[in-house]
Amino acid sequence: MRILLVEDHIELSRWLAKALRDAHLTVECAHNGADADSLLLTQEYALVILDLTLPRMDGLEVLKRMRARGSRTPVLILTARGGLADRVSGLNMGADDYLAKPFELEELEARVKALLRRSQSQEAVTVACGALCFDTVSRTFTYHGELLALTPREHAVLEALIMRQGHTVPKDKLFQQVFSLDDNASVDAIEIYIHRLRKKLEHEGAGRVGITTLRGLGYLLQAA
Repeated sequence: MRILLVEDHIELSRWLAKALRDAHLTVECAHNGADADSLLLTQEYALVILDLTLPRMDGLEVLKRMRARGSRTPVLILTARGGLADRVSGLNMGADDYLAKPFELEELEARVKALLRRSQSQEAVTVACGALCFDTVSRTFTYHGELLALTPREHAVLEALIMRQGHTVPKDKLFQQVFSLDDNASVDAIEIYIHRLRKKLEHEGAGRVGITTLRGLGYLLQAA
């Protein structure tokens, strides 16, 4: 799940992005309202964390434009403007939640997870491919009944593959899911994570899962 973090304080943005990535979320950052609006026009996100006091375009204007385009992406406003008028204005304009600075990281993470759960389908929350299972609420993988230990980027790659199981996922699409515009990486870095995942998915029993490379097309997750 990709999150857009819109925060003009660079150090706070880096700290928050790291914390969210440690929670197995893919985070892309924008440091002004105009860049955020541009990204929201062309990219899909599961959640937007939005500051209000931003250069080049105010956060409320970013939110207003999102909702005017018909976007239903959940928005969590995270701002020092915590007065009643600001909260009411943000919520009335279409924000889903509002958290004032300063805040505790644990509360932010809990609110993010609650918004993501709320936005998910009410259908079955477990996606399976062979003996590999992904719980879309806890966002954990199990393989042959055992919890699968994954780094945040391994997790992001495997999640993208299992949610599109049976379909080939292009390398550049995986790259967009795993890396943000702030990361200094090439598309070929995906090969490293595919190699690591193949090692972790090695199993001799029934229900084993493999990742097939289709040259020039991408990667395919399927039960053997």
